[in-house]
Amino acid sequence: MERKAVVVGGTGLVGGYVVRELLVQKEYTRVMVVGRLPLDIKHPKLEQALIDWEQPQNSTFAFEGVDDVFCCLGTTMKKAGSKEQFRQVDLDYPVLAARLAKEAGAVQMLAISAMGADPDSRVFYNRTKGEAEEALAEIELSALHMFRPSLILGARPERRFGEAVATVVMKALDSLMTGRLASYRAIPASFIARAMVRIALAQASGVHIYPNDIIRVIGAELTSDDEEPDTGTPPDENV
Repeated sequence: MERKAVVVGGTGLVGGYVVRELLVQKEYTRVMVVGRLPLDIKHPKLEQALIDWEQPQNSTFAFEGVDDVFCCLGTTMKKAGSKEQFRQVDLDYPVLAARLAKEAGAVQMLAISAMGADPDSRVFYNRTKGEAEEALAEIELSALHMFRPSLILGARPERRFGEAVATVVMKALDSLMTGRLASYRAIPASFIARAMVRIALAQASGVHIYPNDIIRVIGAELTSDDEEPDTGTPPDENV
């Protein structure tokens, strides 16, 4: 059965890997990337559509015939510039994408959240992520899969000093993080992407949340029989 995937935030770190993973899956014959910037990738399955989040109705065509929607939108407070802008990218835009997807007949949505997501949290970041999870669940797609990774590892073109320091520390401590600490281990962006695609192919209905340690297991390294297309290094997160 032919399937169409829509990737929102495909120019992001994880989103770029999701696109790469989808392109090698025989189940997907069409991969539509929706974002404010185009991807510098060419592939027979790949289609692209630019979106103005202030007028999302102009991009409904991109969702036509969609089966699975992958939402990889995300930003940082520094890049967003304000709490309001942060909420737009991490809450409002994913919800808009989910609504467009449902109206187009999408079966399931797979979205990146964050470890510690909690709508009642006193921490703004965690609270926003938790509110986004609640809002997405309220749309009532047949299936909703939310992934809560820890610190995401991967090459980014822009320097993020805080993340760079945290990455060095987390890598140094990785071998010591066992038992209850294992769930906090930093995770490669490629693992998250593979987990998202593998869960999509399983086609489980209902609402599911995947913590960091489970994402790591599901998104384990590809076997020697699997191949990825040479589509270049995914750029930084889409805002």
